[in-house]
Amino acid sequence: MTVTLDIQQPQPFDLVGSRILIAGNATAFEGTLSIRVSEGHDEYASFTQVGSLGLKQFQGYIDIPDTNQFQLNRLFLTLADDTGNENGPSVVIPVLFGPRILAGYGGWQPYTVKSGDTLTKIAQDQYGTSDYQPIFDANQHILSSPNVIFPGQVLRIPRNDI
Repeated sequence: MTVTLDIQQPQPFDLVGSRILIAGNATAFEGTLSIRVSEGHDEYASFTQVGSLGLKQFQGYIDIPDTNQFQLNRLFLTLADDTGNENGPSVVIPVLFGPRILAGYGGWQPYTVKSGDTLTKIAQDQYGTSDYQPIFDANQHILSSPNVIFPGQVLRIPRNDI
């Protein structure tokens, strides 16, 4: 039986932690969805059960136990049908890995850019340091340069647990 995948979480370029939550809808009969996280070199793998007769919501997760395993902060989450149909659907979702962006990553908060803001000024206000790199990295999907931000733009400010 083929699995039909509608992945609702994570969305492309979501900022994720060491536990990546996965949710969506699937149709199958006792299907298994394999979960792989890779940066192109190293990877972690897991699986979750999905489906029933008809459309069913599912949720699962994959834990990344060693956050230093990856060299890059942009990872690829691959979800694939493992129900025996080698041509079954698979989905690849790029995500941004918070623990590689900010030590002790524990989530993020939105920040709306105001007139006169720079990434350096925002970093100073948020972290007490002029190191804007975590903010730039957490928003690499919308920022092409650390010198180009504009009023009204909503940025993700990574926060840590420490």
